[in-house]
Amino acid sequence: MRPLERLLALREKEERLVLGLSSGTSADGVDAALVRIRGSGTAIRVEMVLGRTYPYPPALHTAVLEIRSVADVCRVNFDVGEYFAACARNLIAEAGLTPERVDLIGSHGQTVWHIPSGPAVSPATLQIGEPDVIAERTRIPVVADFRTRDVGAGGDGAPLVPYVDYVLFRERGVPLALQNIGGISNVTLVRQDLEDLVAFDTGPGNAPLDELARILSCGREHHDAGGRHAARGRIDDELLGRLLAHPYFARRPPKSTGREAFGREYVMEVLSHKGNLSVLDVLATMTLFVATTIRNAYEDHVFPASPVREILVSGGGVHNQTLMAHLRRLFSPVPVWSAAEKGLDPDLKEAVAFAVLANETIFGNPNNVPAATGAKWPVVLGKICP
Repeated sequence: MRPLERLLALREKEERLVLGLSSGTSADGVDAALVRIRGSGTAIRVEMVLGRTYPYPPALHTAVLEIRSVADVCRVNFDVGEYFAACARNLIAEAGLTPERVDLIGSHGQTVWHIPSGPAVSPATLQIGEPDVIAERTRIPVVADFRTRDVGAGGDGAPLVPYVDYVLFRERGVPLALQNIGGISNVTLVRQDLEDLVAFDTGPGNAPLDELARILSCGREHHDAGGRHAARGRIDDELLGRLLAHPYFARRPPKSTGREAFGREYVMEVLSHKGNLSVLDVLATMTLFVATTIRNAYEDHVFPASPVREILVSGGGVHNQTLMAHLRRLFSPVPVWSAAEKGLDPDLKEAVAFAVLANETIFGNPNNVPAATGAKWPVVLGKICP
């Protein structure tokens, strides 16, 4: 069967095996999820088959974070593509399948730079992890580069998951807040109608916390496991106030941000003005800062739209018990759950999302949410490598 005929035939199948691949702002590894999908749009049904997280090899992790030139982008684009392909093959093998049994791959790739819209600033975004390499190594059609069509339509290209949040979770009981804490934090308020959905990046997540953990451990640790370091530090109210004065928090949705605003350079700037505070105290304060920005975002933009019955948290931040304790205290009496407590794998939600987005692309369904990204209209996301 010719490649394009194979893609068209996927639409006629009763169910499809789709593999989602994603690496977040923290650039710590590849989340891979193999799912069984029936239907599309609001009639879609998704069943997890198998999911895994594959940490980046140290050299690749460093290469991603230290891209400095066009030559670096060129080389790392292919290296990340090779690693994504290897992760896909490994997951398929672990599931006891062959690549011929898998119908489609949806790959978000690795964001290396994201420029959101702003005063006199046009949005732009760049993800690497060459999808043609993934398609060649797996011999499976790949849908990738999801953000750019939304940017072309006048949006930020982020957040992308709200469409998936709506089609998968609206029947769980609404209104429901889905809070992801990756390198950057984002929220989706799911309500009965898609046009009433509220979604945006609340601000920083793990990105500054990971940078501080690396500095605190002299590079031996890449994150504050369990939030144990933050729990030992002293929170400084004066520093917290300065952090909360960042101009991002005064903007109204739709809005998005990235490691460019809250990554390494941001952390180094904070440390340069820390005075007598220890790095441990800065980490403790920054952890509360992340929780407070999430709470403030709800106060400003979520609660005015609708009361929230419960908050489900996914992403790496869900494992930071100090951060989660702050969130539960700040949001009380609204319950804050790990998505795992509701039967959802918090580490694989975004990988599942890109499998779903790829499925929607094949069906030609618009799969952005203009209210979340700022796009002028709904568009079909993704480029297809048959």
